Amino acid sequence: MEAEALFRRQCAACLKEDGTADGQRLIKLVLDTYRQANRNLAEQSRLLEIVLNHLPLGLCIFDSGQRLVVSNIRFQQLFGLETDDTRAGTSISSLIAKIDGLEKSEVRGTTREDRSDVGRIRRREWDMNDGRIIQSVVTVLPDGSNISIHADITDDRKAAERIAFLAHHDPLTGLPNRIRFREQMDTALAARKPDDQIALIHLNLDRFKSVNNTLGVSAGDKILRQVADRLRALAGKSNILARLGSDEFAILQCGRDQPWNVMALADQIRRELSEPFFRGEKAVELSVSMGIAINPKDGTETEVLLKHAGVALSHAKSGGRRGERFFTSEMEAQLEARHALEADLRRAVHNEEFELHYQPLYDMAARRICGFEALLRWNHPTRGRIAPMEFIPLAEEVGLIVDIGRWVLKRACMDAAAWPADIKVAVNVSAIQFISSDLEEDVSTALAVSELSPARLEIEITESVLMENREEALPILHALRQRGIRISMDDFGTGYSSLSYLSSFPFDKIKIDKSFVNDIVDNKEAYAIMRAIILLGDALGMRVTVEGVETAQQHDLLAQEACDEIQGYHISSPRPAFDVPQLLAGSHAQGQAQAM
Repeated sequence: MEAEALFRRQCAACLKEDGTADGQRLIKLVLDTYRQANRNLAEQSRLLEIVLNHLPLGLCIFDSGQRLVVSNIRFQQLFGLETDDTRAGTSISSLIAKIDGLEKSEVRGTTREDRSDVGRIRRREWDMNDGRIIQSVVTVLPDGSNISIHADITDDRKAAERIAFLAHHDPLTGLPNRIRFREQMDTALAARKPDDQIALIHLNLDRFKSVNNTLGVSAGDKILRQVADRLRALAGKSNILARLGSDEFAILQCGRDQPWNVMALADQIRRELSEPFFRGEKAVELSVSMGIAINPKDGTETEVLLKHAGVALSHAKSGGRRGERFFTSEMEAQLEARHALEADLRRAVHNEEFELHYQPLYDMAARRICGFEALLRWNHPTRGRIAPMEFIPLAEEVGLIVDIGRWVLKRACMDAAAWPADIKVAVNVSAIQFISSDLEEDVSTALAVSELSPARLEIEITESVLMENREEALPILHALRQRGIRISMDDFGTGYSSLSYLSSFPFDKIKIDKSFVNDIVDNKEAYAIMRAIILLGDALGMRVTVEGVETAQQHDLLAQEACDEIQGYHISSPRPAFDVPQLLAGSHAQGQAQAM
């Protein structure tokens, strides 16, 4: 209708004054219109070609006879085709034969088909020989023709696979993570044969946190990867290995002859992980604690088995580390009691339910008390007095020792500020306080609040402080000593390297553990060891305190050897702070009497 109307307008424009038509003019108008239409069509074709060949997706259209109508350059690039390969009229089978790849058979067999208002939509994937993955979305029109859009999804697929992998694996070691391990346990337990037993080892590296603190997190990560490699070699293909988090791993061992097989595996793990790990030229030695639970005896469900192996691991660590424990029903009751104690301990920290008792340090030459060691006591509101050995290790394990130690420092300094100026106070500092708190700041705060002279404060550390945190602890000890605070090595002689540590730091004092005192009266060898340690301290310019002196005979023998200080029930048991003035008064009177 538009063309007819246009022609009528052209005819009207060509009429002469006499009413006749100007033929030449009409022909010219029609030809101009035709040429303009051709120019418009060519421009549209050019624009369409530009759009098609600049699409980021491949596109092709096939007619109902499955012959190519049109395609773009991106389609050629995706499938490695030449221009001659994609001429109009080329059959689809001919194109497929030239594609350097294969349509995924599993995708082809389960091709998704959706329906739209236009037609059926099918999705396909191609595995190209160069490693790329091409996804095709084909819209089949009602007349049998189709339009296909193609995209390279290689990067997207790899990213999706990486995300899926990370959801079930540990990114540092590549091992299955806790989520994946639970799934694997579910499968293994469901497939267990009646005569089979499945053993679960839950293992934890002992004091690994100190490695991160001293060497740095990157070095710790490198060692964790080495640990994973060693465990992977031990576990082999028949067992399931996972990293549960931080320095925790688990191994699921399926089969028969338990507990013998799992005992053999645990022994291999202990020996393998005790071999040094190298970070550059520096060797790092580790030990491992393991908790073991066996299905079906210790549980038939994944959660129960994991829980019981964890309970056994807790007992292994609280029992001194460096070993393994098999789960027993008694352990669970003990763990529940431990959890209850931990909850009470947290409340005690918050409510300051602790108090300090003081045991005298007796100067053998002056024959009087020269100071006191602050000893922590906990009077539970319902359970009464709880022994320090029962709650202090727990406080260290759960990190509460930092808050408790800070309180002890402040309370001891404030109590000592009320004593005579020549009486010192000794405070024990845990290795954890060197790692998890600003010990220098805590000491400064305690001294400032109490206005106690630094020379009257003595910090007692055990060998573990240097053994676990040597590089971090030594600068702190030197800084404290420069302020006039005295540093003492407690429990000397009970560790592996006490003598070597005496040369690494100039201690002001060494305290000989009471285990060396017990037999010095009747045992010549024990007495000789005691005498040698006293002479060693004297040669190094360090005062020597002997702990655990309980009898007059022990006192007299130590007096003969010119021991500097003694501590023990022979002088006094630990006493509350309000008894200190009475102890000092009695000591002063006794010293005066002996001097006369």
